[in-house]
Amino acid sequence: MSSTPMRRKSRPLRTTFLAAGVVLFSSLSAKAVSAIGLLSPIAVAAGQAGFGPLDPTPPSNLTVDQIIQKFGEREAAFAKARDQYTFRQTVKVDTIDDDSGKPDGEYQQVTDIVFSDSGARTEHVVFAPANTIQKVIMTENDFNDIEHRLPFVLTTPELPEYDLTYLGRQKVDDIDTFVFDCRPKTLEKGKRYFQGKVWVDQQEFEIVLINGKAVPDILRRGHEDLSPPYTTYYQEVDGGNWFPVYTKADGVLHFPAQQGALANDVHLRYVVKYEDYKRFHAKSRIIYNGEDLPPADPKANPPAAAPAPPADSSPAALPPPDPDAPALTRPAPKPH
Repeated sequence: MSSTPMRRKSRPLRTTFLAAGVVLFSSLSAKAVSAIGLLSPIAVAAGQAGFGPLDPTPPSNLTVDQIIQKFGEREAAFAKARDQYTFRQTVKVDTIDDDSGKPDGEYQQVTDIVFSDSGARTEHVVFAPANTIQKVIMTENDFNDIEHRLPFVLTTPELPEYDLTYLGRQKVDDIDTFVFDCRPKTLEKGKRYFQGKVWVDQQEFEIVLINGKAVPDILRRGHEDLSPPYTTYYQEVDGGNWFPVYTKADGVLHFPAQQGALANDVHLRYVVKYEDYKRFHAKSRIIYNGEDLPPADPKANPPAAAPAPPADSSPAALPPPDPDAPALTRPAPKPH
């Protein structure tokens, strides 16, 4: 987000980028997804509802490098699979009046990701009311982050770009996970990255939860471009693929004072929902490790046996509390 200078007389919001018809988000499916609570990158107390204690002991049946290799391969298979699905993406961005706690400007867009008769994947905007945000200008980085950083995927080719530090094992709702700190090794000019925490399912080796922010923030005077922290939740779709279903970002962006203007703090909140995932090609194949990818077998890669959790578990890996976030659960097997 870029700031709109806070002068004696307000200036109109520049909406050229939005008017050009650029699509903000891609939507996925989750029936029980609703807006989540206040987000912040700051660690919260251990014992948060849904999160078990963080056990920092090493995994017992796989090395950390093997886990990273496995989830990179699975994420690559997932990225291919998602390109074969239609879904609806709903984006709502609000600026918040901190006196009232209510939105004082809003951008919305609902987009269907569909396939043409020829099989081409396209985006179709189905709802886009007038943009009333005046405090900030949505930039190309914002739209790029919505499409690529919020539904974060970390595939094998992308792994060399990141430093992944193993933090431990943690049960989140019903899912046993490995937790990693994830940060870019270097910031290449013109590229955007994810930085934060990543939770990986111990059974299927796919990302099921992330908490962090898009980096880098641009701090060049007069050209600041800032983004808030966010959390994205994933749910299992079609027997083993964890698709993003819900993202919530909430934070105060601190824009410095400009010449002739006041310092500008903007409280920003946005929610993205990805709904109604449907496979387009009924006969499509997903290849993993050179073979057709079948539905995940719970017995194939059993979770590492975890020792008793330490008495003093670190809260640093937990995202902000969110009573409305979707639970991480594995669907019940379908009857044959």
